[in-house]
Amino acid sequence: MNPIRTETRGHVLEVTLNRPKANAIDLATSRIMGEVFTRFRDDPDLRVAILTAAGEKFFCPGWDLKAAAGGDSVDGDYGVGGFGGLQELRGLNKPVIVAVNGICCGGGLELALSGDIILAAEHARFALPEIRSGTVADAASIKLPKRIPYHIAMEMLLTGRWLDADEAARWGLINRILPADGLMAAARALADELSSGPPLVFAAIKEIVREAEDMKFQDALNRITKSQLETVERLYRSEDQLEGARAFAEKRDPVWKGR
Repeated sequence: MNPIRTETRGHVLEVTLNRPKANAIDLATSRIMGEVFTRFRDDPDLRVAILTAAGEKFFCPGWDLKAAAGGDSVDGDYGVGGFGGLQELRGLNKPVIVAVNGICCGGGLELALSGDIILAAEHARFALPEIRSGTVADAASIKLPKRIPYHIAMEMLLTGRWLDADEAARWGLINRILPADGLMAAARALADELSSGPPLVFAAIKEIVREAEDMKFQDALNRITKSQLETVERLYRSEDQLEGARAFAEKRDPVWKGR
């Protein structure tokens, strides 16, 4: 059985974790995911990705402990992009929607945090239970306190307690809660909306956000005004930049070409 299913719909790539029963990720699966998301990054015809999982109970619990017991090392080769292919993938300047269809914990939550927009089924639950097995959720320790209130993030990290979808939404961990049978329809509708948008602008937004994360405002702005961000400069020199202005002046919808 292929642990990763992919489907292309127009400019949208759907990536589905498919490792029953829980969709845990071993080294081989992580390497496949890295290859999939690298192709997504590098294919100009693909503009948006949706990451979800098979089944109705689990999105992903993270690292496959059974594989670890069989010899997979937590320090092994995760492949390009690091764990799950997303966490450390350089230059990924396209929107990624994560559709959480169930339990999302440990490395699965870290994987979800690597996306740009998180939609969740109403029965989804979230946690970082690593503390209970005497290890650290390293990526979440970096990311989570920057995404939700510090004290909530620290409570999750220090106690491993679970959040239901309502609480996750309340703290801003996820964007929206959907009925389970409407999750993928909502994800696809959002992906279609984004795929019809200006890809060069999306790329510039993602690079600016990523580069500015740990910079002072003026330092980040100076990098933009001094032409030091490749995606911004490409946008300013593009046909799409002219097309946007022309479409506005002509009171019509723009036709984005990504160049």
